Amino acid sequence: MYKARDQGAYHEEEPFVKFAYIRRKAMQLIAQCGGNIKYGHSEVGGFYDEEKYYEQQEIEFLPISAEDAADQLVVAKWILRCLCHNEGLEISFAPKITVGKAGSGMHIHMMLEKDGRNAMVENNKLSNNAKTLIAGILSLADALTAFGNTIPTSYLRLVPHQEAPTNICWGDRNRSVLVRVPLGWIGADDIIKHANPNCKEQSTKRDSKQTVEIRSGDGSADIHRYIAGLIVAGIHGFEMEKTLELAEKLYVDVNIFKEEHKDKLEQLEGLPISCYESALSLESKRQYFEKYDIFPKGMIDSIVEKLKSYNDKNLSEELYGKHEEIAKLVNKYLHCK
Repeated sequence: MYKARDQGAYHEEEPFVKFAYIRRKAMQLIAQCGGNIKYGHSEVGGFYDEEKYYEQQEIEFLPISAEDAADQLVVAKWILRCLCHNEGLEISFAPKITVGKAGSGMHIHMMLEKDGRNAMVENNKLSNNAKTLIAGILSLADALTAFGNTIPTSYLRLVPHQEAPTNICWGDRNRSVLVRVPLGWIGADDIIKHANPNCKEQSTKRDSKQTVEIRSGDGSADIHRYIAGLIVAGIHGFEMEKTLELAEKLYVDVNIFKEEHKDKLEQLEGLPISCYESALSLESKRQYFEKYDIFPKGMIDSIVEKLKSYNDKNLSEELYGKHEEIAKLVNKYLHCK
């Protein structure tokens, strides 16, 4: 009676989605293990094929320190795998399950703090500090895929019209960009007063929760290296020259995937389209990651070697229209670590 809708389960609940109970149980277990959960909900990427029903769920975490954020994600994935195994279900964090449907990303929200206060907002606007952080991330975005997109099917997800970014740019609440500034309710301190004009209580001044979000990473990411790489990129932004000019140049306020904005899309650099290209990007910018002794030379060498070993330089072109071969590749990397 209550059939799930193909690619239409965003924020749906039972009975229209079938495995929300798994998400709720997982959230409880993760919290008991120290995970700082914000909320969870069903996502858009559910679909049927001839044999199975696939359902996509999302769990979002609250901002915490970088080290703890990485650790809690590792624990959360382990809990989810154990829980689904015990329930007789199959779970995957793979970036792509099938072609033509939305894949699964692992978006990272970031917040700068100074003296214990959020430094992302100034005078009810996104601060120059936040724009500098964004510029640093965008400047190393292609190389960051070496940590955040580590298997060939990662690059089957980074295609237009599939809920994933393809080009290096940023914008406000714009889901076609690489770095998105989500709604932060900037300047909304008196929203209660406006909604309830007869209320005499004074609204409480709260610190901003504004973040910025990078949307390229996926479940194949080496999460500790990926977050370390994002920190390096942020530091790089504060050491670069003309960062605010770069941020202004790469700002986009339209959906770049729409035909009428094709000219804007053509002005933007694209993300790597394969592990091989990702390796080349890391090689070309390795000096920034090695600069602070966070990424030893040998580590970068091994990552580059691993990415190149997939021999996927022209994989997208070679697989175009070959659904059986794509299915084999997806199945091979279904259970990425």
